[in-house]
Amino acid sequence: MNIVWLASILDYLIGDPWGWIHPVQIMGWIIQSYHNFVIDRTSSKLARKIAGVILGLGLVIGSGGITWLLIYWVSNFNYYGGIILQTVLLASCFAGKSLRHAAEDVLSSLKENDLSQARHRLSFYVGRDTENLSKEDILRAVLETVAENTVDGVTAPLFFALIGTFLPIIGSVPLAIGYKAISTLDSMIGYKKEPYVDIGWFSAKLEDCLTWLPCRLTVLTLGIISGKPLKYITECRQYAILDPSPNSGWSEAIYALILKVQLGGENTYKGEKKFKPLLGKPDKKIDANSIEQALSLTRKCFLLWLFTITLLKQVLFWLTRI
Repeated sequence: MNIVWLASILDYLIGDPWGWIHPVQIMGWIIQSYHNFVIDRTSSKLARKIAGVILGLGLVIGSGGITWLLIYWVSNFNYYGGIILQTVLLASCFAGKSLRHAAEDVLSSLKENDLSQARHRLSFYVGRDTENLSKEDILRAVLETVAENTVDGVTAPLFFALIGTFLPIIGSVPLAIGYKAISTLDSMIGYKKEPYVDIGWFSAKLEDCLTWLPCRLTVLTLGIISGKPLKYITECRQYAILDPSPNSGWSEAIYALILKVQLGGENTYKGEKKFKPLLGKPDKKIDANSIEQALSLTRKCFLLWLFTITLLKQVLFWLTRI
């Protein structure tokens, strides 16, 4: 549990240092190379689907396994070196600082009324076309990014890290790295379009399954933090089922409801217009304060999970001593 706390503090204070090689970068290189290799050498849908299963399972199990072996080797060589390694690796799985930095990066340009720069900065963090976005569209994009990435970038990695504290043979870091692998796979090849539809189908499905429970727990936690859990969770379900994604609709809807804003609508991706379901009611306009409140909700959720599991483990420890 100490490693999880140390990693959380490190992410809060530093985040991902600029210029350092990140585990996700290494995963990205492997995914891209494997994807190109398969696409260049086969056009069979079945072969690509089988290759997708091999890639999905191989990267998740391989990333977790290599992480476990590396920690085992370094810890046996030097105890404190093992602590540092685990802390740094686990901190790289938490995107709390990075998510806040991304939001503030775009907001800083908006505060200076530099719409062109805000669009440019936003393009680093979202997949949609940003060239012609209005200020309102930019603010919505930032808030949607915070709402969606809270789960796969913050609470889901924490969920698996906390599960790992109850599995000392495996540990927190390999489980969190394994989840980060499937999350990276989904973001790179989990698309329902060519040339990804066959090779990416397994990774997309596996990511949906692994994210399902932490997503619902995030919604529940945010509902509790809001003080009106029954109201918001009931309304959240009504909106979430409109979204084809089994998870992102839930995470975006709960933020929209608590903040009393509306998310979703028309976006453009590589010149192609797509319409996402409208989530929540536009009782308030999205502004910088809305985004700051969303980031605060994310941090409170993260801390509540940390404190809850820490307390639970302490109680279990006391019970075993009786």
